[in-house]
Amino acid sequence: MSDARPTPRPTVGRPKDPAKRAAVLDAAMSLFSGQGFDGVSMDQIAQAAGVSKLTVYSHFGDKEGLLSAVVRAYCEHEMPMELFEPSPEMPLRPRLMEIAQAFYAMISGPQAIAGHRMLCAPHAMTPQLAQLFWQAGPERIQAGLAELLRRRVAVGELAIEDPDMAATHFFALLKGEPYARLMIGFPADMDDAATGRHLTGVVDMFLRAYRADAS
Repeated sequence: MSDARPTPRPTVGRPKDPAKRAAVLDAAMSLFSGQGFDGVSMDQIAQAAGVSKLTVYSHFGDKEGLLSAVVRAYCEHEMPMELFEPSPEMPLRPRLMEIAQAFYAMISGPQAIAGHRMLCAPHAMTPQLAQLFWQAGPERIQAGLAELLRRRVAVGELAIEDPDMAATHFFALLKGEPYARLMIGFPADMDDAATGRHLTGVVDMFLRAYRADAS
């Protein structure tokens, strides 16, 4: 089926239907995860969502824009920016644990693993697609944590020279060996208790490295 973009009719002043947008995002996420970006046509996405192809294009512009929107919607659902909002009344360790739990749940779900494998497949990603993916997902999350760390540095709770790098280290540590094993289909024996120990260990190590009163 052709992905030639149809000529949209004038829609000045016509509000877009949020229910149709959500249906397209759900369909695209499922199809991209199962068949890869190149293996799915806009016709297939429209059919799975129960909308016209014109509707898909009017909401997302093109397939690259749709992929970016899928990644952003997934990350915003699993890790809303409220996790990084200023909450000086909330102690730092519980806040980092909350972020750690949300992040690990987000990256370890079956759809997330399938999607990441799709993105890592040979010839699956052009530089443009890679940039869209990074900006829609990892960059946004890392920026949110880096800003939270800067605020905690400003009040003297943390001592961090480069909050952006510290944020990338935090998320890399959270992935660790368990995520690497999930990616190759050889999952670690991680029940809820083991996952909790892994995340707690990362948060405690991070705080030992960066807490202002650490010796």
